[in-house]
Amino acid sequence: MEPSQLALIIEDDEDLAIIFTEALRLAGFETKTIRDGQVAMEELDGCQPTVIVLDLHLPHVNGLEILAKIRADERLKSAKVIIATADPRMSDLAEEADFVLIKPISFAQLRDLSARLR
Repeated sequence: MEPSQLALIIEDDEDLAIIFTEALRLAGFETKTIRDGQVAMEELDGCQPTVIVLDLHLPHVNGLEILAKIRADERLKSAKVIIATADPRMSDLAEEADFVLIKPISFAQLRDLSARLR
């Protein structure tokens, strides 16, 4: 059996966090959900996720700061970052993130994309 890979879901909307978590579980990931930007910054110091689903509008620390931390951390360089945002102007983040998905994001879309990243 293949060792489980961690997917970190950083999303403050409870309903979306549940949907994203289930989609990633069905794609074969172990999941951890964080709903606060500051907590996410602290969590990133102690884990090494394969995939990170990142909302941009979070309490305490925004997603752009979290993305900068991820990209600056050598341990996290191989993590695939999926930006999940309702703001279509953020699609230019594609250079820094691996994928930018504009909300609403379908369950199947996230599940299928995540499965390809395993």
